[in-house]
Amino acid sequence: MSSDRNHEHTPCLRCGHLAYRHKWDHRTLHDLGDLRRGSPVDLLVTYSSHYCSRCRKSFNIDLSDVAPRGSHYTHRVIELAVRIVVEDGLPYRPTSWHLWRDHRVFVPFATVQNWVEAGGKKGAAPDGQCVSGVGT
Repeated sequence: MSSDRNHEHTPCLRCGHLAYRHKWDHRTLHDLGDLRRGSPVDLLVTYSSHYCSRCRKSFNIDLSDVAPRGSHYTHRVIELAVRIVVEDGLPYRPTSWHLWRDHRVFVPFATVQNWVEAGGKKGAAPDGQCVSGVGT
């Protein structure tokens, strides 16, 4: 499956100036696909990089609605993995196996562990202060 985020011009994130496309690239993201059929999908996303002549900065088109920055997996895969660990109480290795067996998406168990631990450590307490993760 393919998605196109390759734009000729886009507003600069800092100043709003219309920035021209500098280059473009591809990014492959692993997704669950159709859950009824159990067929995963690799999304090939074409995205553009732009250069703002006013700020003299380069930036990529925002893909954060599909996947976190630098991740190989979509938000759907991450949410399912974390939900399996938190709600079902499954350890990381069996969670990795469950994702492969039932959804045909291979996620290393250490990656699942990082996702679960990042959810608790990077959050903020209700009063707005950071939670360190130590002793929580």
